[in-house]
Amino acid sequence: MDWLTIGELAERAGVATSALRFYEDRGLIVSTRTSGNQRRYPRATLRRVSLIRAAQEMGLSLGEVAVALETLPHERTPTKRDWERLSRSWRARLDNQIAELQALRDELTDCIGCGCLSLKSCAIFNPSDAISNKGSGPRYLLGDARMPIPAD
Repeated sequence: MDWLTIGELAERAGVATSALRFYEDRGLIVSTRTSGNQRRYPRATLRRVSLIRAAQEMGLSLGEVAVALETLPHERTPTKRDWERLSRSWRARLDNQIAELQALRDELTDCIGCGCLSLKSCAIFNPSDAISNKGSGPRYLLGDARMPIPAD
């Protein structure tokens, strides 16, 4: 088997060695130890680290990544088929994330949805700070219904 040192893996994957140790502590990757207690990683770990980084770039948590990686064997490089299966399983979650970001983008043009009266348009979307009765935070963005706009 072809092995990589932690420095080699870090350089090839474009991550810090501390990130690799963190991933290993979380069970996302595994290493063996030499007689001098140095980490050695199977070459297949490079693809796993790349997959972790890609998933994180998509906004997935390390917990979600860990669940996905549990479905992959440690002894071989994840294949294109493996990636297709994992990416299909993440599709609904990513679609929801996209919808939330689009809603946020659309809300920003009128009101940030926080109940703040500092924007002129808040007098229209949140007269008398009525949404604050539903709690703190960005109430509209959290899913609360808009207050009816009063007639002039």
